Amino acid sequence: MAVRFLGVFSRMYELCIKLAGHPQAVWFLCINSVIESIFWPIPPDVMLAPMCLARPHRAWFYAFAAVLSSVLGAICGYYLGYFLYDPYVKNFIIWLGQEQAVATVRGWFALQYGILMIFIGAFTPIPFKIIALTCGVMAAESVMQTGSAGMLSVFFFIPVSLLGRGLRFFLEAGVIYFGGEKMEKTIRRYIDVVGWAMVLIIVVYVAYKIIF
Repeated sequence: MAVRFLGVFSRMYELCIKLAGHPQAVWFLCINSVIESIFWPIPPDVMLAPMCLARPHRAWFYAFAAVLSSVLGAICGYYLGYFLYDPYVKNFIIWLGQEQAVATVRGWFALQYGILMIFIGAFTPIPFKIIALTCGVMAAESVMQTGSAGMLSVFFFIPVSLLGRGLRFFLEAGVIYFGGEKMEKTIRRYIDVVGWAMVLIIVVYVAYKIIF
């Protein structure tokens, strides 16, 4: 029973592989990528990697679809921050307990790290939705104060987002495409170890926030 419980991530991985073979899998990927950049917690990588493993010959197409749909969602998040942050989106952010995250990103943008933060949010596991939303909020504030959004303009946001997301998803697709069967065996072997390590990190982080 304990072994079955510890293997939960392996079973989830097998489920993702099965979903990746579904005729509508690319639409599932695109929908997940769009909403993840707005409010959804599950990153596109969860579907992208198994899909590339299941059909390596379509890996580049899957990466392309993930990039475009993810950036489309980020643009929606940007304009939610630009037009509707106060009071509608702000209340939702408070309900999610993410107001501190928004405040932190605002601080980064205030230090003139705008384009760098957009790229980092697009390329790394840092929640891109918070970056996109905050960028929109501060762009609107800048327009009100100076008449220009400056480096936070959507005309900078879109190409930098495409660059960051493109490098991330095409890198993943490339690793799986060229790694092939060896990469799949490695993922299967260590998926439970990695999964439980992530759970442990989250538990420690939450405990730290509660205590301190």
